[in-house]
Amino acid sequence: MPLPIINSFASWVLKQRIHQIELFLKYPNEVQEELLMNLIKAAENTVIGQEYDYASINSYTTFSERIPVSTYEELQPLIERTRKGEQNVFWETPIKWFAKSSGTTNAKSKFIPVSYEALEDCHYKGSKDLLCMYLNNNENSEMFLGKSLRLGGSSQIYENNDTFFGDLSAILIENMPIWAEFSSTPNNKTSLMSDWETKLPAIINEVKNENVTSFAGVPSWMLVLLNKLLEETGKANLLEVWPNLEVYFHGGVNFEPYREQYKKILPKNDFKYYEIYNASEGFFAIQDLNDSNDLLLMLDYGIFYEFISMDTFGTPNQKVIRLSDVEIFKNYAIVITTNSGLWRYLIGDTVRFTSLNPYRIRVTGRTKHHINVFGEELMVENTDQAIAKACQITETEMVDYTVAPVFMKDKEKGAHEWIIEFRKNPADIAHFQKVLDETLQSLNSDYEAKRYNNMTLNPLVVNIARENLFYDWLKDKDKLGGQHKIPRLSNQRDYLEQLKDMQIIVNQ
Repeated sequence: MPLPIINSFASWVLKQRIHQIELFLKYPNEVQEELLMNLIKAAENTVIGQEYDYASINSYTTFSERIPVSTYEELQPLIERTRKGEQNVFWETPIKWFAKSSGTTNAKSKFIPVSYEALEDCHYKGSKDLLCMYLNNNENSEMFLGKSLRLGGSSQIYENNDTFFGDLSAILIENMPIWAEFSSTPNNKTSLMSDWETKLPAIINEVKNENVTSFAGVPSWMLVLLNKLLEETGKANLLEVWPNLEVYFHGGVNFEPYREQYKKILPKNDFKYYEIYNASEGFFAIQDLNDSNDLLLMLDYGIFYEFISMDTFGTPNQKVIRLSDVEIFKNYAIVITTNSGLWRYLIGDTVRFTSLNPYRIRVTGRTKHHINVFGEELMVENTDQAIAKACQITETEMVDYTVAPVFMKDKEKGAHEWIIEFRKNPADIAHFQKVLDETLQSLNSDYEAKRYNNMTLNPLVVNIARENLFYDWLKDKDKLGGQHKIPRLSNQRDYLEQLKDMQIIVNQ
């Protein structure tokens, strides 16, 4: 079959999904309510279903009163039973796959259950919907005439008691249909290589001569790959390597701090950037419009959503609400119930709604990754936007950063201490610090109030990191490549002190 016909056929198939999406756009709360009742009914005869008498739950109110909100640590005993081979514990169909994830919160590995239903009706469905929306918005796309460069995790699949675990990306590659590999590069063997420093040159060697029309992966690691590719090929920009490149599908970390660097290596005015929000626990939201910063919350993937306002999160007044009760522009922690048997699971991410009809969100950070030592309520979204603007104004480029509090001591006021690794250093670090501080104040009124006349907080301090500091830190923790991320913000100084111990360059 000629390639143009394949392109047209794929576009037609994917666009049929638009009608189903329109259904949950029109009846979002009804779709969610029905989904919840279906999940409860499916798990009636499981261990957890019998413990909480799922058979007698016939409303959201009963569900929310009876089932507790849980962290991974609280669900772990049930998950471990299934990892050892016992089935029908928290989900009706056999759970054979576990996505190994440590996130950025701690070094301890989490094993997130991935059911067949989650693979088909959530993760793969999300990937198809992403393409569907992109093609629906870009009628003249020729993406299917070439290949998609994928940059996933760096862990192979391991077997244990007839169950299997590895990075989610490895699980998806292992289970995807054979035809899908023909439209992707690098091949499965290269994609699943576990050593990042061996994998990187192997990927470059394989993809540099392909007709790549799209690419997908975490912005920070993808930038490492693309810069290395340009260095190897001697090309000035990516369009000299892949002239038909048209879209980058990205997620995992906020794109803003990296946007200007991508523009430099992709000098094409109509190049498209599409963001997704997915995790080991599920595929949650997709950018559904060109040139948008908002993500459409996908409501028919077998995931029921609840939310906790960050104003009360972790306090005795904490209140869990369903989707129909959320308010615009408030920060919420997400609670999910899924078709993999995660019941009222606190995923650890925070979002705010930018639209209620339809429900669109922006990811603002992590429940554990913010700074509120002095009442400043600083979120990752704030620092990502501020550093992006500071880099733009001072004509610098950032590789990575992390921030921690400087605690009050004796009569000394508090502050925020940053470590930033630059690709291109500021000409004047004092000016950069001033711009960064003032931008943060313009973005966050709580931070501005604490900085007013240095009342509570002194000006922020920026340490310039030596080259490859963050890379070496991740390597030391065996977290190179794929989905691994630098913790941006912390209420403690652990990460920052570890990095300082690895020789940052102290400003003179």
